[in-house]
Amino acid sequence: MAKGLDVGTMNILSGRQDGSDTVFVQQRNSFVEIEYSDMAEQMLSRSDVLHIRKGDTVYVVGDDALTFANVFNRETRRPMQHGILSSKEQSAIPMIKLITEQVVGEPSHQGERLFFSSPADPIDSELSTLYHEKTVESFLTDMGYDVEPINEGMAVIYSELAERNFTGLGISFGAGMTNVCLAYYAVPVMTFSVARGGDWIDEQAAQATGTPVDKVTSIKEDDFKLDFRTDIGGVEGALAIYYENLLDYVIEQISREVNEEDVEEGLDVPVVVTGGTSSPRGFEALFEEHLEGANIPFSISGVQQANEPLYSVARGALVAARSDEHEADADRRAAAPDGGERADGDSKPAEN
Repeated sequence: MAKGLDVGTMNILSGRQDGSDTVFVQQRNSFVEIEYSDMAEQMLSRSDVLHIRKGDTVYVVGDDALTFANVFNRETRRPMQHGILSSKEQSAIPMIKLITEQVVGEPSHQGERLFFSSPADPIDSELSTLYHEKTVESFLTDMGYDVEPINEGMAVIYSELAERNFTGLGISFGAGMTNVCLAYYAVPVMTFSVARGGDWIDEQAAQATGTPVDKVTSIKEDDFKLDFRTDIGGVEGALAIYYENLLDYVIEQISREVNEEDVEEGLDVPVVVTGGTSSPRGFEALFEEHLEGANIPFSISGVQQANEPLYSVARGALVAARSDEHEADADRRAAAPDGGERADGDSKPAEN
């Protein structure tokens, strides 16, 4: 058994294999505080609402946080900002720890293999991802997992480009960051992130229209479509403008970062886009349109969107974890006496 974990700014998701099916568990990576009362805590507990009490304050965490924020007319708070733990949020670590524990669950055995997504350092910011990565690694290890970080863009390659020999350009449009990875036969040639994503779009649209950010986020997640038939002046029109701006910005950074010496001559590269920010209908076609005039030193064979953009990174982390687990099992069998008999005399069958 192995697991994959996507530690995202907007959502935290885990993936595990159950027979031929992949099972995902998801929670929104946010919380809201409400005033404590005995009755309130009793009702929260009876309703299985994920929450923490600290003194006279109750923190409602995960998917229920947005509902409570709307009811009490408050803004949700985030443990993460710009793709990493927020330095401005004192409750960041206990909140993300609680959400992650709920999403990933206890290991099926001590030392169960788990790969979790970690963003690349952004090229347009001085933010460092090291503290975030090591903190997440620490509390997952304390839970009993054997943990390995995987670059978020590389997880997209593992998830979506198996039929292309894990060769292509994988782009994860997350809430806090956009992660980019160019891989050639599963070897990363270029990895980087930019400190813009869905949150940046929401913040810019909110500022332009005078709408609360949470309201903008709800509109974007509620059947928003990039068809540019929306009248300019409303929230959807502002969202469309800033989506286009984000795509142009990401393509510009790809053009700057790719090194022609690292790219095989005549390379024809598929592009796969994923992440919650890529979910609106029309995103794939819009990105392909904007790529046409880009100065990139390789051919683009086409742009495809992951079938389930929200789950793609968790699925790729799971693929990497299972592959690593199978390799470790094969090594143990090869090292065992009599070609598969372990030292204690028990046979260990090969895994499929």
